[in-house]
Amino acid sequence: MGAAEAVFAEFGAGASTEEVARRAGVAIGTVFRHFPTKDDLLAAIMKQLLVRLVTEAGELGGGDGLFEFFRRLVTQAADKRSVVELLARADVDIRLPDAIGHLEQAVDDLLRQAQAAGMVSTEARLPVVMALLLSVCQGALVGSWDQGLQDHTLGVIFAGLAPRHDG
Repeated sequence: MGAAEAVFAEFGAGASTEEVARRAGVAIGTVFRHFPTKDDLLAAIMKQLLVRLVTEAGELGGGDGLFEFFRRLVTQAADKRSVVELLARADVDIRLPDAIGHLEQAVDDLLRQAQAAGMVSTEARLPVVMALLLSVCQGALVGSWDQGLQDHTLGVIFAGLAPRHDG
């Protein structure tokens, strides 16, 4: 799977399954036996990515875990540009409700920890946080954001999530 991810990241929509097989050191038939179509291969890559994100979120914690997760996800979105672009172009229907549900639960856990630490407003709710997370990742993906733009945009989001101190 790592070879496939690397090939699509390098070549984007023009990547071939033959190149995936070559890099993986297997025959093309082996690739097609496991993934009958390129869409199947891409769906498997995205499922693996979601599982990895859930694992990463579970390893973070404390007051700043949510913010670190945002940073990592935005960076990954920018890095995975060609794979996600190819998925969108191929109109791949990825049905991964379990993986997405696990990701939402992991983000909710990070949100609750950040709120308990006083880093995020108790008014912030999971649907809003998920919308922000998905939106900023989409922006980084489509806009090819450099590190400066990522940092500035995340700073604005983090400031918006912070508790208000009206005094």
